Amino acid sequence: MLLNCHSFFSLRYGMIPEEELLKMSKENGYGCAALTDINNTSGCLNFIRMAPKHDIKPIVGIDFRNGIEQQFVGIAKNNAGFQELNAFLSKHLHTKEDFPDEAPALENAFFIYPFEKLVRTRKQTFLPNEYIGISTRDLNRVQFSPLFKHQDKLVILQPVSFRNKKDFNAHRLLRAVDESTLLSKLNASHTAQETEQILPSNVLRYHFKDFDPIIYNTEKLMAECHINFSFGDDKEHQNLRVFGKSKKDDYQLIRKLSYEGIGHRYGDSVNDIIFDRISMELDLIERQNFIPFFLVNHSITSYARHKGYYYVGRGSGANSIIAYLLNITNVDPIELDLYFERFMNLYRKNPPDFDIDFSWRDREDVTQYIFDTFGKNGQASLLATYSTFQHSAAVRELGKVFGLPAYEIEALSEGKYDPNKLDQFSALVIKYAKYLQDNNQPNHLSIHAGGILISEKPIHHFTATDLPPKGFPTTQFDMVIAEDVGLNKYDILGQRGLAKIKETLEVIRYNRPDAPAFDIDNVKKFKTDPKINNLIKEAQCIGCFYVESPAMRMLLKKLEVDNYLGLVAASSIIRPGVAKSGMMREYILRHQNIEKREDAHPKLMELMPETYGIMVYQEDVIKVAHYFAKLTLGEADVIRRGMSGKFRGRDEFERVKKKYFKNCEELGYDKQMTQDIWNQIASFAGYAFAKGHSASYAVESYQTLFLKAYYPLEYMVAVLNNGGGFYGPELYVHEARMLGANVLAPCVNHSAGETTIEGKDIYLGMQFLNEIEEKTIDKILIARQQDGAFTSLGNFLDRVSISIEQLTILIRINAFRFTGIDKKTLLWKAHFWINKTPKVPQKQLFHTEMKDFELPVFHSSAIDDAYDQIELLGFALCSPFYLLKHELPKSVMSKDLHNYIDCEVVQYGYLVAIKNTRTARGETMYFGTFLDQEGQFIDTVHFPPVASKFKFSGKGVYKIFGKVMDEFGFLSIEVIEMTRMDSAVR
Repeated sequence: MLLNCHSFFSLRYGMIPEEELLKMSKENGYGCAALTDINNTSGCLNFIRMAPKHDIKPIVGIDFRNGIEQQFVGIAKNNAGFQELNAFLSKHLHTKEDFPDEAPALENAFFIYPFEKLVRTRKQTFLPNEYIGISTRDLNRVQFSPLFKHQDKLVILQPVSFRNKKDFNAHRLLRAVDESTLLSKLNASHTAQETEQILPSNVLRYHFKDFDPIIYNTEKLMAECHINFSFGDDKEHQNLRVFGKSKKDDYQLIRKLSYEGIGHRYGDSVNDIIFDRISMELDLIERQNFIPFFLVNHSITSYARHKGYYYVGRGSGANSIIAYLLNITNVDPIELDLYFERFMNLYRKNPPDFDIDFSWRDREDVTQYIFDTFGKNGQASLLATYSTFQHSAAVRELGKVFGLPAYEIEALSEGKYDPNKLDQFSALVIKYAKYLQDNNQPNHLSIHAGGILISEKPIHHFTATDLPPKGFPTTQFDMVIAEDVGLNKYDILGQRGLAKIKETLEVIRYNRPDAPAFDIDNVKKFKTDPKINNLIKEAQCIGCFYVESPAMRMLLKKLEVDNYLGLVAASSIIRPGVAKSGMMREYILRHQNIEKREDAHPKLMELMPETYGIMVYQEDVIKVAHYFAKLTLGEADVIRRGMSGKFRGRDEFERVKKKYFKNCEELGYDKQMTQDIWNQIASFAGYAFAKGHSASYAVESYQTLFLKAYYPLEYMVAVLNNGGGFYGPELYVHEARMLGANVLAPCVNHSAGETTIEGKDIYLGMQFLNEIEEKTIDKILIARQQDGAFTSLGNFLDRVSISIEQLTILIRINAFRFTGIDKKTLLWKAHFWINKTPKVPQKQLFHTEMKDFELPVFHSSAIDDAYDQIELLGFALCSPFYLLKHELPKSVMSKDLHNYIDCEVVQYGYLVAIKNTRTARGETMYFGTFLDQEGQFIDTVHFPPVASKFKFSGKGVYKIFGKVMDEFGFLSIEVIEMTRMDSAVR
């Protein structure tokens, strides 16, 4: 009887979560319900999945609307009908065309026109699958309408959008948000009726008691609808099932590629362990029907190599030797004893996936290749995510709807208010912002960071698709639903680190053409290079992938990491879950002190000897659950996934959690130990890396460390040109200078848009200048390419059309220093020579010098230059200590701190980074990173009493007074007092 139900996926309209809609239907006496969201199918598969739990027969469809105007409701008779409806909706979403007044001729769908619309359009003829929808408010009119003669076409169309009055109020707010209007100006015709709440079945039937044919037609229509998808244990994967001509051909191909890869990967060191592993994996991959999955990834990475794109195959897929042999990953699972069952096993419920990182510059072309190759028949799409109303965003949107001034909205958003002193409207903003957040209300659909689906059936079999600005069809459901129905994603991700590697190689070819040839993929050689390993041991890794942050620098020193395996472990130990559980500290203790390893439970030490009985990787969760708690591999994987939070509320997770404790009790384990181990799992399983993932990161780290060790200046140029990393550009400029570079401000004769290098001279790119326009840079580069270097300011103005504002920026940064004329004189000349509207340069047969003027001698200083650089670049190119008002007294340098352990010292440091955290008592404390006068790092700890009294006040040099602390060989200052030093006046 419910043929027009809206969930909260009727975006900015409906309010009811799809499962709650099922629950309400059952409670109100219905055995069947149709989910028909407005121009959206996000909730359909989950609605079908959850329906049996509530003993409801699910029907799905779409409420097709132009804006708020309902055109017709489409109901899927079956799966084919759902696909037809999805395709029809998608076509209009992609082209942004309005829906027509007449429903399309679809073979497997019913269409219901609302009575009100038919009254206006005067439609009198209906196809066999078309019906007239009557709501309770239409009953008094329908029997006097010409439409009443079509009694066999009349069905109940009673919309359901809200649970209660509060939902309706929130709906009105959402409609105002959607229309960007004040609530007081919202047109009532642009909202639903408050009556769109579920009526008990017997009440609805009572309303139609004098219209038995309508009840009969409605029940008959619903009885003819049957939709079915497989979920959970019953599902089969829905990805591409045949890569080539047949499954047999696919198996022969993957086997051939695997054995061909042995020579390249292992050379003469091949042994029976490798052959046994290949055989085991091929057998399991075939039994799980995942051969096409591997071959598709091989196709993608082969295309990338053909195009010269660098990539990193990571995630649990790096646990597979087949992936290694097919060049999908660069991690040797035999070397690292990687646990293949983390990636794939017969009992794993969710599909495995590969994460493949490409340069942010190359990723779009790779995506286009995937759609061109595998999406020709509508079988490829990007994956969506749901963006829900969080507190701050909800407050801002609702504040506008209520007409609050910007400063009030800002205060409410940041929580800077007294709840007892809020006026009526501010109180409503806070009340409904919380309501939307608690309801997990979707606001709009976004695109998953890298997920791409390639299905056996057309994507429209499962969902309608949007067409966001990226230009690729995108599902209307997220990865959780995709996995539920058996669609495993291909993760094609963008990463700046890979662009740094690629660009460094180009810069080397330009700046050092005589450099010896090397293979950047020969990571085996890098792993044993003492020069590279010493950089890791000394934590000299600024600019290098994943190992440059203050926290990683600290960890590398504490663990004294000087090899690949140590870096693999560090890459996962640094993750927040391991630190939160206290296991990071315990790992360091056991690493440095053999006796401490005896604290490990014997079974855990047996399972994880290389990490001293401590769970560091995601595989460890599976091992502990499987071997320690005797759960099946499938159940163990449910725990691993459940800890991420996405699945924690699922029934299957709760069942497995109970079984963990039950099994441990039956095995006779101490209750406290059982709880402690569970707490360890709970604290980090969702944050820890798979070991293969950490290994993949370590491979890329070694590649960047090689480049920094042997081609440091070229590498720092690439770092600057690709968005840096953990730090801002200033620190990478500092690092380049520490490595021997002469870093120079942009110059119109040497600089490009990006940073360039000539020998040891690094010229910052003009793109680093605040407010410089891209078209200005292009004009300069074109003029220089056509007629060579500029010889004077006048020559520049003859050849480049430029506004006085843009020219001023270039002069102030000293981009005309080749003229030998000071900046102030150049600025005077520029204003004399150029009007507000730039002249168009023209080729001149004879050059005529512009009239010059006699000007006074201007005074300028290095301080002036530094402040111009700060304003235009964001930082000065001189030492920040040069800009202090007063000369600094003698103080302790970082290199000498080991002589002052447990002593109080004074250091002067330039602030680089701040990390704030909270203590167990909820108090705020900080970790600071500074540079001393010699350019070396100072690491500080600011405990809550000091943090509240001595605050950071922006960039600058600080006087730091504190005690030198030594923790596992890492020296830091426990701050007692801190003061920001005065800067010189310009």
